[in-house]
Amino acid sequence: MKRTIRTLLLSPAFFCTGLPAQEIPLVYEVENTAAEVNPVLPPFEELPSVAPLTDPFLWSDNSGYCTDFKDWSRRRAEIGKEIEHYEIGKKPAVGRQCVKAALEDSMLLVDVTVNGQTLRLTAAITYPDGEGPFPAIIGIGRGTGSLPPEIFTRRNIAQIAFDFTQVMAHTQKRGEEPINRLYPELTHMGAYAAWPWGISRIIDGLEILGEESRIDTKHLAVSGCSFAGKMALFAGAFDERIALTIAQEPGGGGAAAWRVSETLGNVETLGRTSHQWFMESMFRFKEENVEKLPFDHHELCAMVAPRALLVLGNPDYEWLADESGYVSCQAARKVWKKFGIADRMGFSIIGGHGHCQLPKSQYPAVEAFVDKFLLGKEADTHVTEAPLFEHVDYHRWIDWWGSGKPAFPKTAVRPTATGKP
Repeated sequence: MKRTIRTLLLSPAFFCTGLPAQEIPLVYEVENTAAEVNPVLPPFEELPSVAPLTDPFLWSDNSGYCTDFKDWSRRRAEIGKEIEHYEIGKKPAVGRQCVKAALEDSMLLVDVTVNGQTLRLTAAITYPDGEGPFPAIIGIGRGTGSLPPEIFTRRNIAQIAFDFTQVMAHTQKRGEEPINRLYPELTHMGAYAAWPWGISRIIDGLEILGEESRIDTKHLAVSGCSFAGKMALFAGAFDERIALTIAQEPGGGGAAAWRVSETLGNVETLGRTSHQWFMESMFRFKEENVEKLPFDHHELCAMVAPRALLVLGNPDYEWLADESGYVSCQAARKVWKKFGIADRMGFSIIGGHGHCQLPKSQYPAVEAFVDKFLLGKEADTHVTEAPLFEHVDYHRWIDWWGSGKPAFPKTAVRPTATGKP
């Protein structure tokens, strides 16, 4: 059935949260609060073209809009199912009965058994002094990812190192990765479905151990940089037990919107990204077909809502497409703003430093988000730093939201491949 975009003009009162901000949860007790949702997923040939950024509030069947926070869980799940179907492949669900966990000398051992096969994941935990339970950061590659460890050690936050290679290699050989022992039929799976699956199993292990883990599982963060920054973003988007996601320099395929990146220069566009990280079928959407994607990565970011998200950028590296990341972050932030919780989403896109080397100028943003969302302290997290892109008109990409008419404003010239009008 071919989808059509319906026209629906909205009054200012249309967008209401339905809950006071202080009653909107900071984190959830389950991985996916609306796993049963099954949206309309048309075949590629029947997808309409939407040139500007897709509307995150529009139901997948175009029947209307998500108008109340109580409906966001369903809308968020719709976006997730679209991303799985068209981009990364399904992140397999795992019953708790399939997971066993143990702790040996600060090493977390998690055994996942599916289809008669067992995959063991190990994660080294660095504990602060004391008994705990401690808030914790799951760092990709090492305990804090690429963030400076002192930010966390001086705050008595535990560090959990996630070894992604135990799930899938950086450049997978399809069907030959550790996760394929459990799911031999999922040879099409992209790495950004597999790696977040592994992070979720680490969280399962911590929950199974309970007090023995000495980890406060209600205050977990995840972070990584570059390809691992994308991984952190996908992990935070697809597991609602993660209270704080810090995506450091995630570039194209991360926070940057595919549509916007397509208008820029030598950046990581959909057609230029790694084929191992995504499903091969995603590449049907490259170049001019990017407009047929029924979502974009501002909606991947928005899946983290109402939990906390901080995106860190570095415009000195053109490939990262940080102008696209800026537009995408501004668009995604509209979701948090709609629900009256804009302080839970921020971005800091500042140059003058090496790739994956957090400069002192970005310490305050990271520290504020850590203080507020891992430690429960008062902190100013209204962070929207991107001095290089203050001139960029991100509004033209989202002005159509709520109208049902996906088009750029008549007064705006459609972007060209160089990003210039």
